[in-house]
Amino acid sequence: MEIVYGIFFFLFGIVFGSFFNVVGLRIPKKESIITPPSHCPNCQRRLTAIDLVPVFSYIWLRGKCRTCEAKISPIYVVSELATGLLFAFSYIQLGLSIELAIALFFISLLVIIVVSDLKYMIIPDKVLLFFLPLLILGRILSPIEPWWDAFLGAVIGFGILLLIAVISKGGMGGGDIKLFFLIGLVLGTLKTLLTLFLASVIGMIVGMIVLSVRNQGPKTPVPFGPSIALAAVIVYFYGGTIIRWYWRLFH
Repeated sequence: MEIVYGIFFFLFGIVFGSFFNVVGLRIPKKESIITPPSHCPNCQRRLTAIDLVPVFSYIWLRGKCRTCEAKISPIYVVSELATGLLFAFSYIQLGLSIELAIALFFISLLVIIVVSDLKYMIIPDKVLLFFLPLLILGRILSPIEPWWDAFLGAVIGFGILLLIAVISKGGMGGGDIKLFFLIGLVLGTLKTLLTLFLASVIGMIVGMIVLSVRNQGPKTPVPFGPSIALAAVIVYFYGGTIIRWYWRLFH
């Protein structure tokens, strides 16, 4: 039965991952997520059922539009697959629980902001505001210990990023600052600080690789959202283990 539920959450995830692509690509442009229907951005052909099966359509069509053969961005299939795998992994780790709901909301938020940040270098306020009450309610129903640490983590996460933005004179985007408020709600103070540290390390490595490949200068902006999202997922599931390992190693 566990395998059946795992497969269900994977399929559930890839379907929602496809929807999250739409949200992440349209909300920053202030477009409706309902109309117009999904279409090829190159030839404008309305997509049919065979074009819209998450993950499998991309593989079947070899990453190209059936009509004009324009290449389809790999962001679509990567986000669908990542959402499916993370949904299934969340179920395996947490079982059917309120904490599972928090994990699914948290992952959904992170997938959407990654799509948006990669495409436009924007983390939309509308997306953050949509998930804010859901995560607050989740932490009320499934609190971390002590219960107030979630709210302290939100304030500290927001405050540190805001301080960095002020000191660096705009080196940190407003979306990143607000995102850390939500991360703090989910993870609490210590894990939020760990997320910031890991995100900085990941961001530095990714930035060096991207700038090297593109042969661009050090002042070229690189989206920080994906690094934050990866760090947040790692810390959500393994933050406690990392912290315990650190204390044993240095104390």
